[in-house]
Amino acid sequence: MNLKKLFLKLCKEKNFEINQNQLFIIDSLKSYYKDNFKNSYFAKIFKKKDIKTGFYLVGDVGVGKTMILNFFFKELKEKKVRLHFNEFMIKFHDFIFKCKNKENGIDYFVNDLNNKAQMIYFDEFQVTNIVDAMILGKLFKRIFEKKIKVIFSSNTNIVDLYKGGLQREQFAPFIKILENNCYQKELLIDEDYRLSKNINLDRFLSPINKSTNFTFNKFFRRITKNKNKTLKILEIKGRTIKIENFYDRVVKFSFNELCDQNLGSEDYISIANNCDFIFIENLPDFNENNSNQQQRFITLIDIIYEKKIPLMLTSQVNLGLIKSSKNMLQPFKRTISRLYELTSIIYN
Repeated sequence: MNLKKLFLKLCKEKNFEINQNQLFIIDSLKSYYKDNFKNSYFAKIFKKKDIKTGFYLVGDVGVGKTMILNFFFKELKEKKVRLHFNEFMIKFHDFIFKCKNKENGIDYFVNDLNNKAQMIYFDEFQVTNIVDAMILGKLFKRIFEKKIKVIFSSNTNIVDLYKGGLQREQFAPFIKILENNCYQKELLIDEDYRLSKNINLDRFLSPINKSTNFTFNKFFRRITKNKNKTLKILEIKGRTIKIENFYDRVVKFSFNELCDQNLGSEDYISIANNCDFIFIENLPDFNENNSNQQQRFITLIDIIYEKKIPLMLTSQVNLGLIKSSKNMLQPFKRTISRLYELTSIIYN
């Protein structure tokens, strides 16, 4: 597999700017692939003992981490799966809940995973849930012991994951496992490509006033023309979510409906699976007093971005000026970057 040649071809076809730091990552991925998948018979006999089955790519928002790993993942011929980390953990918890032998549930889950994939890809990896944080050490210890290859992209260095989180000392074994089993590489680029390419925020409207509300509602009427309004009821493990403004997969919510309720990633995934376009009204500025709502909004946007659903929003504050609570500065920086892209995606 001539990764560099294929990558340069992709950049030319897509008119992407070629960056030497990105080419360094491509070379690193080539070595990683060769070590883990393409060792000859003699190489396997004499191979180094310190070959790692994980590849952890860290970098700032919008520098091209996802683009590079998507390219690498697409070129792989081996059995593989790409998952949003929230979806992966939901599948894990569901599996454990249904597992008759709870004591060995992790082993059964990893064995099942091993039958389905030689490689797992987690894009924009982060940990915010205390329940997940406490189980990840045991889970990934078994994943790496099974020699399942895992690639990650993240805005956070391994050592800084879940920093400031509750009971972080119980998360420390997972950090050690990642450090021992992953090559960590950093993609250093000063520019956020999402912001530089998406400067026309026609669907992010601020401040909230008669003019922006008129534009918002006019676009909503145009998108929902000839669509019937229905009450959509979603059922998630015994809970129900009512979507009042549902127009054949075009939906409208207030910010409070989505983020001031006790909703989590599983709920947002269910909502996103039923939507092709989402309108959100009354996005607030954020501070320490509404940090819970901000955390839900970050999770929501991560899921919407993963599924590439176009957005239109009204906001109290211009996108570039929205503040953040202190302990969510880095993940919210990613959210802002993604909002630039999601409000610029062409909707047909």
